[in-house]
Amino acid sequence: MFQTRITELFGIQYPILAGAMQGLSRAGIVAAMANAGGLGFIASATFSTPEELEAEIRRARELTDRPIGVNINLFPGAHPRPVEEMVQVVVEQKVPVVETSGRSPERVLPVLRGGGAKVMHKCARLRDAETADRVGVDAVCVVGYECGGRPSMEEVATLVLVPAVVDAVNVPVVAGGGFADGRGLLAALALGADGVLMGTRFLLTTESIVHERVKQRYVQSRETDTVVVQKSMKAPSRVLRNETAERVLELESRGATAEEVMAAIGGGSTRQAMIAGDSEGGLMGCGQAVGLVHEIKSVQEVMRDIVRQAEQRARAIVR
Repeated sequence: MFQTRITELFGIQYPILAGAMQGLSRAGIVAAMANAGGLGFIASATFSTPEELEAEIRRARELTDRPIGVNINLFPGAHPRPVEEMVQVVVEQKVPVVETSGRSPERVLPVLRGGGAKVMHKCARLRDAETADRVGVDAVCVVGYECGGRPSMEEVATLVLVPAVVDAVNVPVVAGGGFADGRGLLAALALGADGVLMGTRFLLTTESIVHERVKQRYVQSRETDTVVVQKSMKAPSRVLRNETAERVLELESRGATAEEVMAAIGGGSTRQAMIAGDSEGGLMGCGQAVGLVHEIKSVQEVMRDIVRQAEQRARAIVR
């Protein structure tokens, strides 16, 4: 029932992808996604050296023989080392699927495609999806304003953004932002997308390296417990409402400088805080779909539930 252009393109069983999730997607969860029939992405920007990224790719391959993905963030300064070094690792390791983000992938496409990778560009605006299609990506992923992490300054919701992109590009489209279950998968396909990307849902799984205390904080949250910070810096980020987020919002409300805001966030502290169990010590990416997640399950169980619910809803609709 759920064979689409995305499952065919990436060689996966289900059109369900897990986001790179602030660098919290490591070998364990990426391999679990692969073994469950989906696709996950290792975030290359969170490794200090190419050797560390290579080791993580190898670890994932020890856990699965199915396709895995790597995210390459092309925003200036996103990587501690030149992005070309990370691209070279991906090519040498023959990673089958690469998700680019941050800026147009045009400059890295020839190398990635030459190495045999399928390239999906993730963005949050219609015009960026059109650009990615024009420069020759294999697929685009577009995330609406409900998403955790980096929504667009344009604040267009998924329900409008996804069909607009579907109508505008020729390549397969993956929909992200607000999806956490089988109803979301079915809705994404109904909007014309070829697959769905979920971040928050897979962040809250047993394979996630996030500390159990932080996971429980997410599970206890509702869809109204997220805020968008860093708007004043033109770098909006949807996060869980906590002490750090409140402090950032207060600074922005009184016109603080970008330097003051970044000092309040704390450089590089978020990932470490989430792993250590400190739910107040950083900006914790969180989509509004957190209100749909009520328990921690394994990736295999989550995937099973998504597919079953989508099948059930599909049958109910057409009866």
